[in-house]
Amino acid sequence: MKNRRLVMIPGPTPVVRSIQDQMGRETVAFGDPGFVKDFKELLTDLKELWKSSGEVFVVAGTGTMAMEMAIANTLKSGDNLLIVSHGFFGDRFVELAERKGIVADILKAEWGKIIPVEEIEKKLSEKKYQAVTVTHVDTSTGVCAPVAEIGEMMKKFPETIYIVDGVCATAGEREYIDEMNIDVLLTGSQKAFGVAPGLEMVWASQKALARRKEIGTIPEYYVDFEKWLPIMQDTSKYYATPAVNLIWALKESVRLIKEEGIEARYDRHIKVGRAMQSALESMGFGILADKDHRAVTLSNVLYPEGIDDMKFRTILAEEGAQVAGGLAAYAGKMFRIGHMGNVDMHDLVGAISAIERTLYRMGTDILGKGVATLQKELLK
Repeated sequence: MKNRRLVMIPGPTPVVRSIQDQMGRETVAFGDPGFVKDFKELLTDLKELWKSSGEVFVVAGTGTMAMEMAIANTLKSGDNLLIVSHGFFGDRFVELAERKGIVADILKAEWGKIIPVEEIEKKLSEKKYQAVTVTHVDTSTGVCAPVAEIGEMMKKFPETIYIVDGVCATAGEREYIDEMNIDVLLTGSQKAFGVAPGLEMVWASQKALARRKEIGTIPEYYVDFEKWLPIMQDTSKYYATPAVNLIWALKESVRLIKEEGIEARYDRHIKVGRAMQSALESMGFGILADKDHRAVTLSNVLYPEGIDDMKFRTILAEEGAQVAGGLAAYAGKMFRIGHMGNVDMHDLVGAISAIERTLYRMGTDILGKGVATLQKELLK
């Protein structure tokens, strides 16, 4: 019998039945009173859960579009931007800046390590920056940036907009917008929220909204805060068609978060992340990110000597689990496994068990070792 395949890539993540059911509902008009009410409640919950006194934008699009939305509404051509890059996706801000004529300086970390907060502060002291970007969890490296500590430091630079890319972090790693002095937080629906791809969410502080007004007319159209703000403040209004069923799905995801408790959810991600990393290390794998700065939403797993990446991932898929390959210099040297959102014990044990079977078929007999380590950690 063919194994059901567990999708354990760092996004899209598994979508639970109650969220799937919302996507399968009969679509209604975006002006339907029931949908208008649901959309409004979702926006209220997103602001309350992430402790934002500003606004949140929920728009059909991807995480990359959310990155562009953040840049487009807070910076203009000729402005200075400091990009704190912890990997491939941090670097993506570079091209976004270049295309807009923004002057970008880059603090680029060695993969697996972070840029120390003191180094960011030193760079910000050298000249006036209109904004700084930090990727909370870079999917390419599995590094988790100290966004709260950076936010505290940013109080010394009150005119600089603090932009946090939370695509692989939001709803899995702790993020509280006002408390952490974040001006723009951006993410997508398909990772720690456990919804199918297709929605971007962008929270903007009052400072970020004021910056948008200060800039005046911008060349971007679809991602302009000013176009979307009337809809986010009154969901009965229209600018562009909302993704009705995905908004319902996100609302169900948020209901699950509220039911679990957001603090409990964060604690669960820590427990799961550390258990998965311990299990993987017990099987002879390494973890790319330094131990003190490992994300809890995914692990970037280094192969032991002699393991062929393509063969490993092909057999693993046959054994019922799909993971992602490494990027850039780490292509062929590691795989990336997600463990965020609404994954449960069955998903986690199933994935580790599939990895054990894969290694067995490749000549390494460690059957039971990873699963035992995982379960012991999870049952503590």
